[in-house]
Amino acid sequence: MPIHASLRAELGIDEATSAPGGCIHECYRVRIGGKASFLKLNGARFADAFAAEADGLQALRSAGASAPEPLSHGVAGDQAYLLLELLELRGRRDFAALGRMLAHVHRSHGQRFGWPRDNYIGTTPQANRWGDEWAQFWLERRMRPQIELAKRNGFDIEFPPLTLVEHHHPEAALLHGDLWSGNAGFTAAGPVLFDPAVYYGDREADLAMTELFGGFPAAFYAAYNDAYPLDDGYPRRKHLYNFYHLLNHLNLFGGGYLGQVKAVLRLLF
Repeated sequence: MPIHASLRAELGIDEATSAPGGCIHECYRVRIGGKASFLKLNGARFADAFAAEADGLQALRSAGASAPEPLSHGVAGDQAYLLLELLELRGRRDFAALGRMLAHVHRSHGQRFGWPRDNYIGTTPQANRWGDEWAQFWLERRMRPQIELAKRNGFDIEFPPLTLVEHHHPEAALLHGDLWSGNAGFTAAGPVLFDPAVYYGDREADLAMTELFGGFPAAFYAAYNDAYPLDDGYPRRKHLYNFYHLLNHLNLFGGGYLGQVKAVLRLLF
């Protein structure tokens, strides 16, 4: 998707070169008024997704995480955009520092579970209406929407039992919400986080997702546990939390994830 003239004019883009940045949006390294920035671009229907991403990045930054500063977002012509601080991801891969940074973010607590606005997990809408009970929040805001979407997509998935969280009462920690290895990186100054789907929830949900799709090195988990030890029940509950993300991948990308969904579901019964 080329940058349209109306967007070039609105932002004052002098130069633009294509850049890697994921499978959903077109990304560019741009120069505006002599300063390099990072531009994410898609159709106008993605305007709210970019607004949600900017909101999440600002939340992570306010909690002490290193994350790209959102500079502006909006719509020009038929293109939605998000303009970000440019980060050079060429630093030493210090996963222990990443673990400590995530633990620090998780010590930012809310009074309830949820977030002031809904956002997106990939391109799937993620409901964040406030809740007081974690088990109920997980059922109504995470499990039910994904399972109902899976049924509309032709997959008949059972609801997992929630016994693992029925008597689990975590603090409402600020979560990245979509923390796999592709959404963390390293600059010369240290680790950074990006592409969040933030909300206040059980911090174990963030840790669980880091174990999907290859996981992080052992140094990450050791440093996190030194800074903010996990409860003994985490090794069992992580499968319930990852069931959500696997369902989302099933809904986004199709039946190739059905085997993983069923394998995790068997662990929950």
